[in-house]
Parts: sequence; C-alpha cells; structure tokens
Amino acid sequence: MFAVLSRARKALCTAAVVAGAGLVTACDVSTMTDLGASNSGGPRINPNESVRVALLVPQSDSGAASIARDLENAARLAIADLDGVNIDLAVYDTAGSGATAAAQAQRAVDEGAKIILGPLRGEVAVEASKVVADEGVNVLSFSNNPSIAGGNLFVLGPTFENTADRLMQYGRRNGLSSIAILHSEDVPGQFGRNAIQQAASQNGVRVATVQPYPLSVEGVTSTAQSMGDIARNSGADSVFITTDATNAAMPLLLQVMPENGLSPSEFQYVGLTRWDVKPELFAYPGANGAWFALPNQNMQRSFTARYSAAYGENPHPLAGLAFDGIAAIGALVKQGRGDALTGRALTQSAGFQGTGGVFRLKSDGTNERGLAVATVRNNQMVILDPAPSSFSGAGF
Repeated sequence: MFAVLSRARKALCTAAVVAGAGLVTACDVSTMTDLGASNSGGPRINPNESVRVALLVPQSDSGAASIARDLENAARLAIADLDGVNIDLAVYDTAGSGATAAAQAQRAVDEGAKIILGPLRGEVAVEASKVVADEGVNVLSFSNNPSIAGGNLFVLGPTFENTADRLMQYGRRNGLSSIAILHSEDVPGQFGRNAIQQAASQNGVRVATVQPYPLSVEGVTSTAQSMGDIARNSGADSVFITTDATNAAMPLLLQVMPENGLSPSEFQYVGLTRWDVKPELFAYPGANGAWFALPNQNMQRSFTARYSAAYGENPHPLAGLAFDGIAAIGALVKQGRGDALTGRALTQSAGFQGTGGVFRLKSDGTNERGLAVATVRNNQMVILDPAPSSFSGAGF
C-alpha cells in the first residue's frame, strides 16, 4: 500500500489501493442532481475545443518516480478512450515538494490548464490547490486523506470513512448492533478508529469498547490475549480491526485472539482494510468468516489487463486514480457541458463508473466509492455482497 501524508500529520498511512477497468463514464444525465452547491466553482470551457488538463506528479522524486510514470501512463490510457473529446494533457513535475507543486500549479494555469489532476501526496496537494483557488481552478488530488479536502481541493483516493460506512451498513443489516474497535496507538490507528466510530453513529450501531494496542510485539500479544474478555464484558458482538493487512501485527491478532476467547463463531471479525492483498492471512483462525470491503474485482482486473497490454507491466495500485480522474473529466466534457470542470458538475450525484466501480465526488471534497463486502471461507475469498453498479444500488 502507499502512504498518503497529510500536511499536519506526515505519519498518516491510510489504505489507498485502487485500480480498475474500462472507460469511466458519466452516469445517466437524467438522474443528475448536485451533492451540494458549496463547491460549485470552476472555469467555463468550450466542450467542442481542446481542454487542457494539468497532471502534477513527482517525476524527479526518486522514491515516487515509478508511481509518477504509472499515473501518467494511466491518464494517457484514459485519454485514448475518449471518443470525440480532445484532452490536452500537460505534465508537470512536483519533485514531491509542496513549494514546487505550488509553482507548477500556477504555471499550469498560466499556460491554460482548466483543471489539475494530482498531486500525489496530500500535503503537496494542499499547497498546489491554494495558489490556484483564487482563479477558480479545481484540483483532483490522488490523496485519500479527507482532512485536506474542501474548497477547490478534492481527494480521489479511497477513504477509511467510506469503507467503514459500507461495512457498518452491511453489518447493521446482518444483525450487528454492538462493536468493539481494536486499533494501533499511532495516527493511522486513530484515523481508522475515528472513521469506525463515525460510521457506527451514522448507522445506529453501539460502540461498546475501544481498545488501542501498543506498537510492539509484546503490546500486540498482550492486547490480543485480553480482547476476548474485553469484548465479552462490554457486550460487543463484533470486533472491527483497523490494522492494515500487510502489518506484522495482523497474523498475531488473527492467531492469538481466537485462542484467547474471541472465537469467530461468537464474534464477527471485521477488517477496515483489504485482507485480500495478503491472502496468507486467510489461513489464520481469526480470518475465517471475517468481513472486509474491496472494489469491483472484475473492473480492476480488466484495467490491469489493459494497462499491461499497453505498457508491458502491471500498473501501480494508485494508477487507476489517474485513469478515473481523466476519464471522469472527459465524460463530463462529452456531455457538451460548458460547466464540465466546475464543482457543480464534478459532484453530480449519479457519479461515474470508475476503474474500481462506481464513484462520485462530494461537495465537501471527499468521495464515495462503491465497494463489495467479502469474507473468507476455506482459506478463499468469497464475495458476500457485490459492489453496487450505481448509487441507487445496495450499499448506498
């Protein structure tokens, strides 16, 4: 997974793994309404002429240059799919720096860009968005940190809030009423905890107990050994785990908790991150029957296949975000809208069909993505509730 860093908390490391398939298209125009008018600014365009889009990526940042390349490749793949729409993509190097990104964003607008796609990291996107806000240019960043969103800055990355809400809705419909939250004592764990608490409140689910664990083998083990008693005494019927699947704590949690009174036959295990990215976890007793959410897998596989055919290798997991952003812009322009790049158009309630399924941007700058709910049976992932195909479908 890739860590998306906020300006205020550079330790933030939320899950941002997205890729997908097919051309992003605007949904049925007849059903479009705005999600809110507070973010309605943006330049008017002539949809029959070339539209310049600036892509801000860290080309000269040695730690992210390969990601920058894949983002650009995916954007160009999306442009190739736009029948009847002329997108002029101009690529600018941020070098991973907020100051450089700000200068490049201003340069891009001075050179005719009507919208900015990127930058990659949250704190860099903030700097880029600030300098073009007074010119009414919107920024579709690749960040997944909702705390930076708002005004002319949108985040395209999948958020903990969206995932927690999807899982909580599914859980509520399937009998969950009182949850225990297990999280690490760091910024990612706190962000995950907050997202789960918010989702529980919105869906009428009681938070019975919140249990942090220290960032050490001893701390994880001790907490895992006590979680059975903690959950039982609190009246919880499930345990939501914020820990990333790739974290070394996960095998310990999924082995030790069932051995110490937190049986999956009595308590529903729920993961806030995608466990399918680490299928070795499926063999642990705590994974059996657990729930987690993920994007539309058919669409993700299709995008990966198309990218690989075009560029000879698989895309970085974040590449689909660039594809989504470019193709959503193109879909709106294709509708013949002079306001295609305004907040009002970008936040149409019907959303778009993206690389990992349906998604939409919200007037507060965050996003919603349609997710499937999966479980583990016989060491294999099984889809319990498919990702919705529209925002009138299940899960919304």
